[in-house]
Amino acid sequence: MTPPFIALEEHYYSEAIFKSLDDKSRRTLQAVPGVVSKLREVRDERLAAMDSGHIALQVISHAFAPGSPSAEACQTGNDELAEAIARSGQTSRFAAFAVLPVANAAESARELERSVRSLGFVGALVDNHANGKHFDSPAYDALWAKACELDVPIYLHPTWPSESAAETFRGSYPEPIGINLGGPGWGWHGDVGLHILKLFCANVFDRFPALKIIIGHMGEMIPFMLERCCGMSTRSVSGWGPHQRPLRQVWDENIWITTCILENTKVERIMYSVDYPFESNDKGREWFEELEASGLLTAEQLKMVAYRNAESLLKIHAGND
Repeated sequence: MTPPFIALEEHYYSEAIFKSLDDKSRRTLQAVPGVVSKLREVRDERLAAMDSGHIALQVISHAFAPGSPSAEACQTGNDELAEAIARSGQTSRFAAFAVLPVANAAESARELERSVRSLGFVGALVDNHANGKHFDSPAYDALWAKACELDVPIYLHPTWPSESAAETFRGSYPEPIGINLGGPGWGWHGDVGLHILKLFCANVFDRFPALKIIIGHMGEMIPFMLERCCGMSTRSVSGWGPHQRPLRQVWDENIWITTCILENTKVERIMYSVDYPFESNDKGREWFEELEASGLLTAEQLKMVAYRNAESLLKIHAGND
C-alpha cells in the first residue's frame, strides 16, 4: 500500500509577495491556466488535491520571487501564510517554510528567527540567488548561523536567471525556448548545484558543520556528477582548497534532496516532493506507486522517503504511524 506523503516543495503566494513580483514574473505565472488561483488558495481546492495525491501534510512555501522581496514584504507575506493555514480548518495538514529577503543576510536572519519562533515555521525556502549573487560570501554567515541556532533547514530553490546569466541561454531559436532553457528546462537546476559547490569551496560547511540544506529536483544535477566533483575537489594542484571534511562527507551529512533514488545518495537524505501546483499531486502518487512496484526499495525505505525523513528533519508529524 502506498503510504500517505509529506510533500516539501509546495507553493503559494501571499498578497504581499505576489504584489512585489515584477510584471514579467506575473505574466509568466498568469500564462499558465489556473495556476495563480491555486497558488493563492490554502483551503478546499488544495486539500482536495492533497487527498487525491495521498498527501497527509504539505509544507507550504512561497514560489519564486526574483530579485529578492523586501524585509517588510516578507514579514507581511509570512504572516499572511500563517493566517491562511489557520483559516484552512485543517491546520494539522500544513506546515510552512518562510520567505526571506535574501538580498540582505542580516534581515534574512531576523525574519527567519521571527517566523520560526513566533509563527511556528519549520525553516525557510529561498530563491537560489539575489540578482545573480549566490550566498557564499561571509556576509551570509549571519543567516547560516541563525539556521543552525534554530536547528531548521534552508531550502535553496531555483529561480529565473539574472539578465546577464540569461544571455547565455539565448540562441538561434525563438526567445521562449531560451527562456525555458535558462529556467526549468536546464539552467536553474545547474545553478543550484553550482551554488552548493560554491558554499563548499567557501568553507561554509566547515564554519557551520550543523547547517542543513535542502535542494530539490533530484539533487539539482549534483548526484549525476558527484563522483567527478569529489575527485576534482581533492586534486593536489587544482583542487578546491583545504577543508575539514571532504565534499562526499558534506553531501552525506549536510544536504537533503527531493525526490531521487541513486546509489550515491543515502536514503535517509531523500524526501518526497511534488512542486504543487506546477505539478500534479496525482502524478506524484503515480510515480511513487511505480517506484513501489519496482522493488528498488524496501517497505521501510519507502516510508522513509514518503514521510519519515521529513518528519525527522522538520520535527513535524503526519500521523501515519
